[in-house]
Amino acid sequence: MDDLLPRELLFGNPDRASVRVSPDGAWLSYLAPEEGVLNVWVTPVSDLSAARAITHDRGRGILAYLWAESSQRLLTLQDQDGDENWRLIAVDPADGATVDLTPLRGVAAQLIGVSPRHPHHVVVGLNDRDARLHDPYLIDVRTGERTCLLENPGLVDFRIDAELRPRFATLPGPDGSSQIHRLEGERWVPFLEVEPADALTTMPVQATLDGAAWYWLDCRGRDTAALIREGSDGERRIVAEDPRADITDWVAHPQTGEIQVVWSTFDVRTALVIDPAIQPHLDVLQRARSGSVDILSRSRDDALWVVAWLREDGPIQYATYTPDSGRIQDLFLSRTALQGLPLARRRPVVIEARDGRSLVSYLSLPRWCDSGGRPGAALPMVLLVHGGPWARDAPGYDPYHQLLTNRGYAVLSVNFRGSLGFGKEFLNAGNLQWAAQMHDDLLDAVQWAVGEGIALRDRVAIMGGSYGGYATLVGLTFTPEVFACGVDIVGPSNLLTLLESIPPYWAPLKAQFTTRVGDDGTEEGRALLWERSPLSRVEAIERPLLIAQGANDPRVKQAESDQIVEAMRQRGIPVTYALFPDEGHGFARPENNIAFMAVVESFLAEHLGGRAQPEGGVLAASSIQLS
Repeated sequence: MDDLLPRELLFGNPDRASVRVSPDGAWLSYLAPEEGVLNVWVTPVSDLSAARAITHDRGRGILAYLWAESSQRLLTLQDQDGDENWRLIAVDPADGATVDLTPLRGVAAQLIGVSPRHPHHVVVGLNDRDARLHDPYLIDVRTGERTCLLENPGLVDFRIDAELRPRFATLPGPDGSSQIHRLEGERWVPFLEVEPADALTTMPVQATLDGAAWYWLDCRGRDTAALIREGSDGERRIVAEDPRADITDWVAHPQTGEIQVVWSTFDVRTALVIDPAIQPHLDVLQRARSGSVDILSRSRDDALWVVAWLREDGPIQYATYTPDSGRIQDLFLSRTALQGLPLARRRPVVIEARDGRSLVSYLSLPRWCDSGGRPGAALPMVLLVHGGPWARDAPGYDPYHQLLTNRGYAVLSVNFRGSLGFGKEFLNAGNLQWAAQMHDDLLDAVQWAVGEGIALRDRVAIMGGSYGGYATLVGLTFTPEVFACGVDIVGPSNLLTLLESIPPYWAPLKAQFTTRVGDDGTEEGRALLWERSPLSRVEAIERPLLIAQGANDPRVKQAESDQIVEAMRQRGIPVTYALFPDEGHGFARPENNIAFMAVVESFLAEHLGGRAQPEGGVLAASSIQLS
């Protein structure tokens, strides 16, 4: 049996993350801790020892940034304690001077795009005029000067061309359909009608830099989303497709904007090459290291790339790559302390649901009892449910899998129907199936694990965040005899109050919820939503429950957790409630993540019988409020 892995290794700050090269090829940038908080660091490519932090956040840290095309500014996105009212801040890499580009209270900035043709500008959506709608603004990243490009007539998801002009946007329909509009002169003109079944996976992606073509994702008339290239003459042709999975990621040539390679993921990540010129480089990189190759960033002249190798049982390896010479220069690991440690494999497995659908899942076992993907004897198991639900579990490293397997549990993550990435039939099979067939898929996965000798029937926990938190509450209320305990992280307890409290800028997209979750505008729909709400069955809870919530969560508000905790306590049902006053929809501060995982592993050890690292004072170092 392996030693206990310290929580800090898995849930503390990474050593490095989000590594990029500046467009001019002169700088490398990355996120790294400064005084325990993630900030942006830069270093000249010619002298990696000269790295220094150019932001100095002392809160939740910098979670996202990009280079302006001039290479004279970095752009960071920051909110306040998880409220998702994002501000865009420009930072000079030479001296660290900052300009707040969106100094507006209560406004959620949305980055729309940049272009090398206008290197000192960026297009940003701001909902300052109307909280429900984002107007596109042209902003000078040097001065912060803003120019409103147009007043939004009710559209979402703007796409711009290389001249930073809005070209396409989407009008959501009341039935979950969408109408993609094109800007012609000063008028938005309907361009493409998209049926509800196709709406989540049909959209414009990006324009080539010369304006001669647009790339689209399109699943109309087919099951999976293919990549389409549409020329200025209107000719459309499929350039990449996978009959089992949607196209989800791509890399374009930095000088042309032509997409060269895409990836799809059924159970494993697969590269589909469009431009044969990139294939030799992918071959060199794949042979050089173990793991799945990812191209993270390329200089504008394409002379220098930043690449990474991703593994499920080890840290990310970052390197630079020089295409002309084929030279690879290792940079650093994402988490150096993980190198060489005994980490679990996260294997893909395909489970058959009761109606025959294939549920692509990922199974991890404690390393000391993993014999080709099966343990020597059945184990306590954690069913780890992803959020969204219009998202998916994918292959690769997962800190939850690593910690839980190290504590002695099998861990199973299941892509239930309604998950995104497996084609529209699988996605739309989840419509109106919250707490119904979507939950049945989870139950079928548990039954499979028990039947395969992986899981002990009476020692299975359910755990997840957002929709995964909802699934946890469903597990303990709709099927209270199945799960030994549950861990709900920012999960909604009442679908009616969830829909009533969505952020105002989600209002144009509410039809998606109406189509896929339930219609709170009709008596029948409200009855369905209440019937599918865990709060309606709170008296059925008979197994231990741990609930965690960020107080500033704008998506699943604190009231969603408060109301089920109160209902349980009124009925004398025990519940443990962990509230973080400085977090939102998920936890960003490493001290909070570490503290929460200390609570989780102690909770699971008590109710499933696994191992736990002593708490060791980490709760006092966090903002956690336990009750």
